[in-house]
Amino acid sequence: MDRKLGINSNCIRGMKELDVLPLIKEAGFVSFFTQAYTVSEVTALKEQADKLGLFYESVHAPFRGINPIWLSGMDYLPIYRGLKESIDACAQNDIPIVVMHLSSGWKAPEINDLGLARYDALVEYAAERGVTIAFENLRKIGNVAYFADRYANVPNVGFCYDCGHEHCYTKYISWPDIFRNRIVFTHIHDNLGRGDEETGDPDLHWLPFDGTKDYAFMMRQLDRYGYEGTLSLEAANHTRPEYLAMTPKDFLATCYERAAKIAKM
Repeated sequence: MDRKLGINSNCIRGMKELDVLPLIKEAGFVSFFTQAYTVSEVTALKEQADKLGLFYESVHAPFRGINPIWLSGMDYLPIYRGLKESIDACAQNDIPIVVMHLSSGWKAPEINDLGLARYDALVEYAAERGVTIAFENLRKIGNVAYFADRYANVPNVGFCYDCGHEHCYTKYISWPDIFRNRIVFTHIHDNLGRGDEETGDPDLHWLPFDGTKDYAFMMRQLDRYGYEGTLSLEAANHTRPEYLAMTPKDFLATCYERAAKIAKM
């Protein structure tokens, strides 16, 4: 299968995403996603992408401060407004997918009716604007699995399969077996996995094949459930000294080589 390859545009520390886009194109990638989510930022990136012939495929909604969305009071409003703006940014720029987190940390709040009502409102808001929300797997297995059932018949809800999070947070769970044919996007990166302790953060965001993730198994799982979408790296050149020693151009060329190797598995 001839798969599309993508990457995040904030992968080079110290460079503006607008300046990284030409290097992404030169490396051979055909699509990208951003953590920029405001309407003004996304619009500027979309204009640059259109000039370069790059597909702006996804916006990653803000996630810092996500836990208050499950709590009473008004502390949830800043993150909720950010989530809505990320939907607006996608809708106004014909970007099909917004990726969202459900919670943060090992001791995230439990699912409750208050938080569910807020996410239901976001799902409805996105549907009205023709945007697909892709919920991403993180630490809490039950939270994401619950959402897979809750929105099983909602056309504009899918899932972002993050293989790095799977490997280091929930290594005994194969998320494609839960998401099945509802995977609409991927975040691909590597790490060393984890044991059963709940301390520290093993989410290293290394390039594929620098850690211990089994990508051959990952691809068999994606093929099993018919995923034909983009293989999108979620890379960061500051995560290892040898990456920082590369020029941005060489780093992105290496990223492309690793993604292309996975695509052939």
